[in-house]
Amino acid sequence: MEVKDILARVQNNEMTVDEAERYLRQQTPRRSYEEMGFAKLDTHREVRTGFPEVIYCAGKPDEYLVSIFQKMYEKNGEVFGTRATETQYELVRGALAQVQYDRVSRILKIEDDPQKKAAKRIGKIAVCTAGTADIPVAEEAAQTAEYFGSYVDRVYDVGVSGLHRLLAHTETIQEANCVVAVAGMEGALASVIGGLVSNPVIAVPTSVGYGASMHGLSALLTMINSCANGIAVVNIDNGYGAGYMATQINRLAENG
Repeated sequence: MEVKDILARVQNNEMTVDEAERYLRQQTPRRSYEEMGFAKLDTHREVRTGFPEVIYCAGKPDEYLVSIFQKMYEKNGEVFGTRATETQYELVRGALAQVQYDRVSRILKIEDDPQKKAAKRIGKIAVCTAGTADIPVAEEAAQTAEYFGSYVDRVYDVGVSGLHRLLAHTETIQEANCVVAVAGMEGALASVIGGLVSNPVIAVPTSVGYGASMHGLSALLTMINSCANGIAVVNIDNGYGAGYMATQINRLAENG
């Protein structure tokens, strides 16, 4: 069926809006991407998954990154990139003056009417860190979730070496549809939070710590072996993956 046929069926009450949406998401035309030679931009991704393609900036050649940002902005009016450097920010800003860069999370983005988007955020996600050194990864998670339409509460520096700091925010984390627990060192924060809340916890191990932390491997193993229930674990320092998954959970909680 062509898109016009689907719209006509919806208009004539022969197909519900939900049925039409389901059908469109299942269709993947052969050229549902933008061919750039060095990249194939997945222009159909938001239709299929509910989320547009995101640019992983680290390691991309300068001219490729600028061209990708320009093309995605041309197609969507918005662009979201992760793990960008200040040098990459300056390069992209030379072509797209409205681009914004956050030096903590290293997110590089262009948003269409940020204030309007912020007012429409739904649900609640709590993003927590064990220490201040974990905040860059936590901000990647929090800002990813916000970009995709979720409301986020930040609860930072509440690690197990001072457990009373976390307990002072129990109500906030228990009200959230999902909690993101970001921790390095031994990674115990996720287990503690898992024992306090009824909703899912996404654990994010970070590479913060001394030698035996093995660049986050110690925290990763602790989180995978957690005794607490309802904990899922993403890769080391993967704040973006946690923010994306938390948004999926938050949407399900709010929209059913």
